[in-house]
Amino acid sequence: MTGADLQLWGGAECTVNQVGDRTFDQLQLTGHDDRPGDLDRFADLGLRKLRVAILWERIEIAPGIFDWSAADTMMTRLQALGIQPVVGLVHHGAGPRWTDLTQPSFRDGLAAHAARVAARYPWVMDWTPVNEPLTTARFSCLYGLWRPHMKDETSFWTALLIQIEATIGAMKAIRAVTPGARLIQTEDFGRTYATAPCEAQATYENDRRLMTWDLLCGRVDETHTLHTHLAGLGLADRLRAILEEASPPDVVGLNHYVTSDRFLDHRLDRHPQQLHGGNGWIAYADTEAVRASADWTPGWSRDLRLLHDRYGLPVAITECHLGCDPAQQALWLNQCWRAAVEARWSGVAVEAVTVWALVGSVGWDRLLTEDHGRYEAGVFDAARPGVLETELGAAVRRLARGQTPLADHTSGWWERSDRLRLSPDAPLCLPQTLVA
Repeated sequence: MTGADLQLWGGAECTVNQVGDRTFDQLQLTGHDDRPGDLDRFADLGLRKLRVAILWERIEIAPGIFDWSAADTMMTRLQALGIQPVVGLVHHGAGPRWTDLTQPSFRDGLAAHAARVAARYPWVMDWTPVNEPLTTARFSCLYGLWRPHMKDETSFWTALLIQIEATIGAMKAIRAVTPGARLIQTEDFGRTYATAPCEAQATYENDRRLMTWDLLCGRVDETHTLHTHLAGLGLADRLRAILEEASPPDVVGLNHYVTSDRFLDHRLDRHPQQLHGGNGWIAYADTEAVRASADWTPGWSRDLRLLHDRYGLPVAITECHLGCDPAQQALWLNQCWRAAVEARWSGVAVEAVTVWALVGSVGWDRLLTEDHGRYEAGVFDAARPGVLETELGAAVRRLARGQTPLADHTSGWWERSDRLRLSPDAPLCLPQTLVA
């Protein structure tokens, strides 16, 4: 099972998020900014396409003042190495300090940034103007963790719609320079399960998780399951404008993590206090489905098929990553690759699998909100002298050479029974609330 036509992409974790007056920049925290040789390391693995960041916050350092030095160096080296970039313009950020996700200036400013980047690098064909818009809106405007630190439904949906508007405007600007440019739209695709009393909330969240792609594809009209809800928040005019300007992705980008799938449980006494929450009319614990259900399995095959069938578009796994040790990361990549190959055999147009966080990440254990977050290695371990290649790197090399993935003789932690936090004698109700 080599997947000869399945492409292998990569990417360094490149989030730039803001918490109060602090900025957490993954390219700085992992040392990638200070190691120009990292690109050569990536090329040596056999990778020929990389998701890279030319982020608005890092380029426009003051209004109308731009620093292109790092971007120019990176792009020149990528060309010399024969690596094609997928350029991202905002990655979990809120733009420069003079705007944020709830302001029209974010939409207009990102389009202007996109036009400048496209004019400077007109040979770039693949773009992700805004990475994971819905996820960013949740963290910034529903949970209040990142700037602008809001915690209400209207702010959340406003932030999502502005990011969608920004994406549409950015792609218009890019295609004015490069007519054949492709939109590769990424989003985390977590699925929500629930006990019966929480089924309505699970249904809502499973509808919501599709909204980035639904909006871009022009599916959110008066018949959409969430249209009435958003119209009730005063967003009907904005929905109508997006519908008229719909800009479907050229590739639907699936990001999926072990902990993306959630389980909502009304039985609060079975969960620690920090997992308790609610929606205003019912209280529930929100925990990882992998920790709550003995029947949970990774969603690669299921979700590749669902997205391809729903949108009729090519799909790519744009982040395959596991926050764990490199040996477990290799097992996760192995399962992801095999699922993508099998999906292709069954008729799903899967373009690529992207190995994410090539030089690791810092602080995701604290959701990028505090100093002194844990460093987790990736394909390379930047915490070790020489930035040594890990076991995950060996798996990537095999795939890049067209060799079969690792044998399936070892189980990942997500497959073992000791992953469960609830006792096996407490059966869980997992209603069928999942969007087909």
